[in-house]
Amino acid sequence: MALLSPSRRLRRTVFSEGVEAQGVSAYTVYNHMLLPTVFKSVVEDYHHLKQAVQVWDVACERQVELRGPDAARLMQMLTPRDLRTMQVGQCFYVPIVDETGGMLNDPVAVKLADDHWWVSIADSDLLYWIKGIANGWRLDVLIDEPDISPLAIQGPKADDLMAEVFGDAVRNIRFFRYARLEFNGVEMVVARSGYSKQGGFEVYVPGGPVAMQLWHALFEAGASMDVRAGCPNLIERIEGGLLSYGNDMTDDNTPHECGLGKFCDTHDALGCIGRDALLRVAKEGPTQQIRAIEIIGDAVPGCDRWWPIIAKGKQVGRVSSAAYSPDFKTNVAIGMVKMTHWDPETDIQVETPQGLRDAKVYEKFWI
Repeated sequence: MALLSPSRRLRRTVFSEGVEAQGVSAYTVYNHMLLPTVFKSVVEDYHHLKQAVQVWDVACERQVELRGPDAARLMQMLTPRDLRTMQVGQCFYVPIVDETGGMLNDPVAVKLADDHWWVSIADSDLLYWIKGIANGWRLDVLIDEPDISPLAIQGPKADDLMAEVFGDAVRNIRFFRYARLEFNGVEMVVARSGYSKQGGFEVYVPGGPVAMQLWHALFEAGASMDVRAGCPNLIERIEGGLLSYGNDMTDDNTPHECGLGKFCDTHDALGCIGRDALLRVAKEGPTQQIRAIEIIGDAVPGCDRWWPIIAKGKQVGRVSSAAYSPDFKTNVAIGMVKMTHWDPETDIQVETPQGLRDAKVYEKFWI
């Protein structure tokens, strides 16, 4: 495969020096930044993630900062999830939709104060959409990308590693909550969250020398824990049903199609953009939806495009992510399936680059 040409449009991160020293072997581009995708190998990284602890450079999860008197109002306009009960110190997973109810992003919203929010975005230029909404509604709010770079610590030993660096206070942080903790005299937001099912934390790291100081401190403290640099793992995320925006869902899909209907509360009081469209979807129900797919047989190749799902010679969906799972000893996949074939145990076929393969639909993912 051809190499990426670096430029000012393809940004390195504050942790890139450390990532390279740890032997990164592959990148992708995410929010115009480098995101590591492989260190040893996808399979070896997968096993290590499940057994030990990894430090992930996820600085590409850029923050959109909302600050000002109308920050909370704007935040609620962006998402159909009801934020009225959200407290300072909480993080909410929120679908962001356009006027048609289509998914624009699926970030984590971090409430720092009533008038101060971060939106920790997936891979899309959400900053410009939010700026447009604020300007069009003449809201009293400042919107910017702050110099904040998330660093994820994931794996079964994550609590022990973080306690070595930040103290035992990290053990008391509840899921999708955060605490403000100090490292080398710099206050950081430390949240119990992350893009894996193995447990861990995301540290919102300010720019400057402290970023690499924290990176080195984590590796020094984790030497006895077999700490390694890592990254979101394709196999593990599919096993856990963690969706990837731009791969498993796009702006052509509603939250209900993506299995995110539980995050949609479209009553009158919220004023979410796209509310009317989502009301129709909620009333009528989706005609297709994300499902777990098992593809029978030998290991499938990488899924770099959608693979048609076939039943009786007709396309009834598409597979968007697939990989062979060493733990479950089968090919695990994420697919968007039409309602006629989405019931559990439904037999289907998937058109892979290796040809037509037998497959089966499941309602629940593996972990």
